[in-house]
Amino acid sequence: MKIAIEGCAHGELEKIYDLIGSIQEEQNVTVDLLICCGDFQSTRNLQDLQCMAVPQKHLDICSFYKYYSGEKKAPILTLFIGGNHEASNYLQELPYGGWVAPNIYYLGYAGVVDCNGIRIGGISGIFKGHDFLKGRFEFPPYDEASKRSVYHQRQIDVFRLKQLSPTVDVMLSHDWPRGITKYGNETQLLRFKPAFREDIESNRLGSAPCEDLLRKLQPPYWFAAHLHCKFAALVSHSEEKSTKFLALDKCLPKRRFLQILDIPTEQDDKQMDESGVPPTSSVQLKYDLEWLTILNLTNHLISIRASNGYMPGEGSDERFNFTPSEEEKRKVLERFNNDLTIPQNFVRIAGSYQPDEGTMDMRSVEQPQAFLNPQTTSFCDKLNIDDPLRLAMLMTGQKLNTSTYVDPQPATDAKEKEVPTQGRSMLSNADELDVGEDEDEVEDDDRKLENEDIQSSPLHPQTPGQAKLSLSNLLPQPKWRHHDSHDSDLSTTLNDSTPNCSLASNPTPQKMGDHCTSTLSESSLAVDELNLSSPRQHTETDAPELDNPPVKKFKRRNQTIYAKEDSD
Repeated sequence: MKIAIEGCAHGELEKIYDLIGSIQEEQNVTVDLLICCGDFQSTRNLQDLQCMAVPQKHLDICSFYKYYSGEKKAPILTLFIGGNHEASNYLQELPYGGWVAPNIYYLGYAGVVDCNGIRIGGISGIFKGHDFLKGRFEFPPYDEASKRSVYHQRQIDVFRLKQLSPTVDVMLSHDWPRGITKYGNETQLLRFKPAFREDIESNRLGSAPCEDLLRKLQPPYWFAAHLHCKFAALVSHSEEKSTKFLALDKCLPKRRFLQILDIPTEQDDKQMDESGVPPTSSVQLKYDLEWLTILNLTNHLISIRASNGYMPGEGSDERFNFTPSEEEKRKVLERFNNDLTIPQNFVRIAGSYQPDEGTMDMRSVEQPQAFLNPQTTSFCDKLNIDDPLRLAMLMTGQKLNTSTYVDPQPATDAKEKEVPTQGRSMLSNADELDVGEDEDEVEDDDRKLENEDIQSSPLHPQTPGQAKLSLSNLLPQPKWRHHDSHDSDLSTTLNDSTPNCSLASNPTPQKMGDHCTSTLSESSLAVDELNLSSPRQHTETDAPELDNPPVKKFKRRNQTIYAKEDSD
């Protein structure tokens, strides 16, 4: 099965799908799955844009709304995790994952799925130490602090992933695992990103929880994004186990943002015909039974408080190891009627962006209220667990909003016109956000706000005249009761150490056909063969073409992303 790995999508779905289409046509291959490593930006409308932690001048509706509305359909099954530039209100509706549009699946805060026999896990967001121990207390409309804390990783998600056994085949994160740079060509990385030096030397570049997961899970592959550059590393865990790490860039011309990976599956082998060429196979997503069972067993650990909490540990009176037994998995499987196929139950619960509505001043657009998503409600009822968004809303006495939006079929149905919509955005094209000296201006502005030591209030403001209700009177009893029982181009290719997993050598065509846009034809560095080596195998002379990289003025990229107090 061929998998396309994308770095930061930044809402540019049309460009990504077009590029993959041109590769398929020119190289006569079929890409079965697209994986995006965060900053996906699933903005349905202008209200969603207001929930993104991005300066107003950089807000752009991009092209996701076309796939949400039904104007277009994703030509490839797409799987993604969240980053730090997301429509957080929409993703919060799907804490355990779900379809954000037909054929586009979000993994949730953390999640594991099965795709044609390949076990794919992921964790969304980025690490900030001051929010890691907190519960999921945020919900829209957000203030400036909660607009950012909502995408910060939480300990319960890391704790749950650590219960997995055996490991996943592919692990996804937006952040890099901390310390990963010492396993790749760090010298070359610093030539292109000299601003990383201080954070690397102080071991603050990357996510400490992701580093823990890397050591615990030891997956064959780990993909990430976030830092807007391509970087490869090879982490040896033992003589027999290693992790091939690859971070990719964002979707812009002349950036290395896409990689084609070929992982044979048992289904491919079974369908192989006499000619030795596998036929086109359907790709299907399934729930991972062990992950479902872990969610069920740890439901009582959910917190929706803004104060710090802790997971159970060895030596405590309560259960701390939630790797499920066969009997526990069997009970969960029965809840799903022995069918783990992820249902195609996407439904639109909000109006989509309408470009023909004219212009609108973004300053007049307000954030939406929080809504419960029927996908999550159905999933929680079947697994007998709680929706953290619902609990957070109950905690503050908020009305449990259920959308009254009528999902029009087709999207051009007259009913859609009855839904209040926003006008055409007058914002700049996404390609204009990241050129020349200002390539990381969005991230710089974001960090200014994040590092003003803004603290999220424990509770959202109450509606005027609304009495604050007691938490104990509002929250239902937990559904699960506790039981006493238990970018470098280096010399070693991916193919060398994993016999069953090979990387397709699919260099991006230097010239695209007429069916591609001019933007895509410039993406000559978007896809190339991934090579890996350890740092001591690589010297300055190994990559002579990189001895004189383009001179470019770099802004301070990550000076304060991981403040010292964040690692406490």
